[in-house]
Amino acid sequence: MPTYDYECRNCSYKFEAFQSIRDEPLKRCPRCGKGVRRLFGGGMGIIFKGSGFYTTDYKHSSAASGGNGSPKSQSKSEPKSSAEKTESKV
Repeated sequence: MPTYDYECRNCSYKFEAFQSIRDEPLKRCPRCGKGVRRLFGGGMGIIFKGSGFYTTDYKHSSAASGGNGSPKSQSKSEPKSSAEKTESKV
């Protein structure tokens, strides 16, 4: 059940109410008894629970990962000369 924020129009008292989505919005301030308005805020946001959200739901950029999902190595080895290649095969 969500928590809703309210503010009194008369005394500016701010309070929270833990209500079901189906419940009607509150109409009276608990301090002065005058009318209140429901505030719309950021809240906590969405919380994903369970396995699979991180590994399966995020895009992997092939440019940043080298095309295989792993990061590119920063060091590049220089190509061997043809003389070094033939010596290593002997």
